[in-house]
Amino acid sequence: MFQINHLIRSSLISVLLLTASIPVLAVNAGQSARNAAVPDAGYHLPPPELQAVVDAPRGPLFRLGPQRHNALLIHLPGLPGIQEVAQPELRLAGVRINPRMHAASMFDFGNHLQLLDVQTGKIRDVKGLPPRTRIADTQWSPDERWIAFTLWADNGVELWVADVRQGSARRLLKDRLNTVMGSGFQWAQGADSLLVRLVPRNLRAMPASPLIPAGPNTLEARGGKTSQNRTYPDMLRNGNDADVFDWFLQTQLAIVSLNGEVKRTGPVMKLARASISPDGNWILTTQLRRPYSTQLPWERFGQLIEVWDENGQKIRTLADRPLRERMPTGQDAVQAGPRDFAWRADKPASLYWLEAQAGGDPDAPAKVHDVLMQQAMPLDHAPQKLMELGWRFSGVQWGNDQLALVTENWQKTRDTRTWRIRPGQPDAKPELLFARKTEDQYANPGTPVTATNEAGRQVLRTTPDGKAIFLTGNGASPEGDRPFLDRFDLTTKQSVRMFRSQAPYYEEVVGLLNDKGTQIITSREAAEERPNFMVRDLAAADAPRALTSFPHPMPQFRGVRKQQLRYEREDGVDLNATLYLPPGYDPKRDGPRPVLIWAYPREFKSAEAASQVTGSPYRFNRISYNGPQVMLARGYVVVDGPGMPIIGEGRREPNDTYIEQLKMNAEAIVDEVVRLGVADKNRIAIGGHSYGAFMVANLLAHTRLFRAGIARSGAYNRTLTPFGFQSESRNFWAAKKTYMEMSPFYYAEQIKDPLLLIHGEQDNNSGTFPVQSERLFQAIQGLGGVSKLVMLPAESHSYRARESIMHMLWEQDRWLETHVRHARGEAGGKD
Repeated sequence: MFQINHLIRSSLISVLLLTASIPVLAVNAGQSARNAAVPDAGYHLPPPELQAVVDAPRGPLFRLGPQRHNALLIHLPGLPGIQEVAQPELRLAGVRINPRMHAASMFDFGNHLQLLDVQTGKIRDVKGLPPRTRIADTQWSPDERWIAFTLWADNGVELWVADVRQGSARRLLKDRLNTVMGSGFQWAQGADSLLVRLVPRNLRAMPASPLIPAGPNTLEARGGKTSQNRTYPDMLRNGNDADVFDWFLQTQLAIVSLNGEVKRTGPVMKLARASISPDGNWILTTQLRRPYSTQLPWERFGQLIEVWDENGQKIRTLADRPLRERMPTGQDAVQAGPRDFAWRADKPASLYWLEAQAGGDPDAPAKVHDVLMQQAMPLDHAPQKLMELGWRFSGVQWGNDQLALVTENWQKTRDTRTWRIRPGQPDAKPELLFARKTEDQYANPGTPVTATNEAGRQVLRTTPDGKAIFLTGNGASPEGDRPFLDRFDLTTKQSVRMFRSQAPYYEEVVGLLNDKGTQIITSREAAEERPNFMVRDLAAADAPRALTSFPHPMPQFRGVRKQQLRYEREDGVDLNATLYLPPGYDPKRDGPRPVLIWAYPREFKSAEAASQVTGSPYRFNRISYNGPQVMLARGYVVVDGPGMPIIGEGRREPNDTYIEQLKMNAEAIVDEVVRLGVADKNRIAIGGHSYGAFMVANLLAHTRLFRAGIARSGAYNRTLTPFGFQSESRNFWAAKKTYMEMSPFYYAEQIKDPLLLIHGEQDNNSGTFPVQSERLFQAIQGLGGVSKLVMLPAESHSYRARESIMHMLWEQDRWLETHVRHARGEAGGKD
């Protein structure tokens, strides 16, 4: 029956779309006035109270120096204008390039630098910066004497340095950096010089696109094993695209001293990555090699991985990896052979890498799936096997020859383990330190604290005797998140809690000021206090000393009340959410209000993990234009992040019961806010972004709980993402029923409540192509539903231009005012 109904529905919609020759947001002359949709010309501004949120001052970024004497404050201007966001951009092999700058596209810059003395709290301006400063990447020198940073000038990316003692900045060299594939610079030889990627001299003109096609663009499948390639945006289309991509990859490596002397090294390369060894003597490079693919991003292209010396002589080719056009299926799959070459952070010049076993196939019956290898320069001794891993390598943190932490994961079962190894004794047996489910946040032991060594690399911070490390984390618990600092004994494998955030604050550790971990820097916030930085002495009873005193950016939101909700869905799964009440609103006095619920579904393998409490009632009430809280300014009650778990225990896949569980989740939160007396059951809207937008369309297709929906940058037809999405590892042909039942596009005739669709015209997210919103809108319109499609020019998956964000809020506000605030009658029925 399902297949027959599906075929009828599919055929109907296919005919509808094939015969719909109307442009988006336009109508045929014969349509009724009820279905007419007249586009609104130009950008619009929302009400002043929403404009104030967009233009509120942004706090500076905080970057603690490696010696913990100073912190860098990077000040941020307002949002960029559409004239900047809409500047020419090339989209090649998954990379978006600003051709004028020879850089990866970027729109969020710092415009001012300050230095904060941790001991005194004194703040100094960094002088010498040019007018209209646009600071991209920053990096402390290991000795904390210098700060290197890139600055976008009118015709390219410049490298600058700031002298911390003098508090002044200067341009280091005239040559422009190539930052298409990274920041373009790295400290070398401690703090004496930097490895930079330069735009080559005498670079020929960029290959021009031919006006007349040379022939068709052709793809051919020659058979082979099943390969799970997702739907990627911004791929190469033809040979000219490949030539242009190569042109932008061309890079000349150089060593630059702090007095501006430039020593160019090696040939011009089509460079994807480059890193210098901690001792500054060797350079690890990754070049891309043809043939390229028109269906895969650059990370899957062929790679030539080599080691060069500082004088530009090639030492050895480490790997020549072919185009990874076909890979085993599953989220734990990798390409066979060596991968992920990098330098050990704790040694002068030692390489490490991974070698996949069993062909990289997670379904192959094998006890070992990855092997961690190492080899010291100058590569005159055989490589050493450090560890065999039963699961897939996730990461390594280096300490010394007696201490490194290796983490492995298995996505299919949500398992993770962390081991201690002794790199100086490769034959020593690894010691298991932590094991848990990745989704079990209550059991998360935290993240090891690192320190910057003399070479500028991050290594594990240990106690002075080397017997313990420090761990920090969010501290998820039934009470909500309570950030902590632990000292973990590597011998007994027991933790001692040194600090835990206490009500009414949310306070997290951002840095250790001494080796014993008793003096720390924290970021502290409260519901109505924005985050500020504190110095604490855990060995004394003194009150914390404030380092900063940033004011509340939006005092008009003082008085917002926040509450953590805990409730239960129909099958007994415990859920939680955060409820926000607008300033001055008293439910008992004022009665129920219109409500905006904003959510995002997540997959779990156990009901226990899905029921864990997330968030904290003591976090600052961040009122962001991207989130739902902005509508508090308009008097709406807001529910943010209600539990929308999709659970598949044991061998069951979560998505096989996606719709049933989604409906239970939605019914549970609606019932809860109505029970609390804050929500008018007939005036509730549901909203979400990306996978949350997918959720919105499904809830409107399968329930009548909501008066209206807002769906931003979503995907609505899962057959257009046939090789997996989110945590779904099966392809469409292995789970046809699930893919189709999850797709709200197939149930567009059931969407009876108004749906606002917003999408960036240049969405760069895998799977959420703009056509997803266009086709759903056309289906709803053709079937007589109420919908509006807003396509934001020059915008990506997240929106960046001030004009775009103002217009987005204008559309959302009008939609809610029209369809929710003044709605009459019962939800799910006619007014």
